[in-house]
Amino acid sequence: MFYLILPDIRSCHNVGAMFRTADACGVDKLFLVGYTATPPKPQIDKVALGAETWIPWEHKKNLKILIANLKKKGFFVIGLEKNERSIDISELNLAVEKNVALIVGNEVEGVEAEISKLCDEVVHIPMYGKKESFNVSVAAGIAMYSIKTKFS
Repeated sequence: MFYLILPDIRSCHNVGAMFRTADACGVDKLFLVGYTATPPKPQIDKVALGAETWIPWEHKKNLKILIANLKKKGFFVIGLEKNERSIDISELNLAVEKNVALIVGNEVEGVEAEISKLCDEVVHIPMYGKKESFNVSVAAGIAMYSIKTKFS
C-alpha cells in the first residue's frame, strides 16, 4: 500500500494537484490532515479533474495519532523535508518495505521538526537553482513518482 499524507495544506489548488498526481503515481489513499481542505470543493475539483472522486481519502485531525496508527499497521513513514537528517531521495532504499506513507509539509513551514522525528526516514529533493524548495504539489509529485518506482 502507498499512502499520501497532506497535513495543513493551505491551497485547495495544491490539494487538487496532489489528488491528480497521486492517481498517476498509483497512490492507494490520501489522508487530509488538520485544516487541509476536503472535497467536494470547486477549487480542488477544478485541478483534480475527477481524481478526488475515485481515490479513497480520509480526513484526520491529528497527524501524530495518524502516524502512530500507521506504524502499528506496519507502514514505513517517510517525511519529505530538507533537514539535518534527510537523505537525497535517490538514496532511499525501499527494497523490503511493503507499506509506505509519504508525508509532505505545508507550504510555509514544511514538515515540522517534531513530526520529522516520528518518521522512519526523511528525504529531500536536491535543488540546483537559487530557490531552496519546490511548490508542495510539485515536490509531492516528484517524491511520489520516485518512491513508487522504488517499491513497485
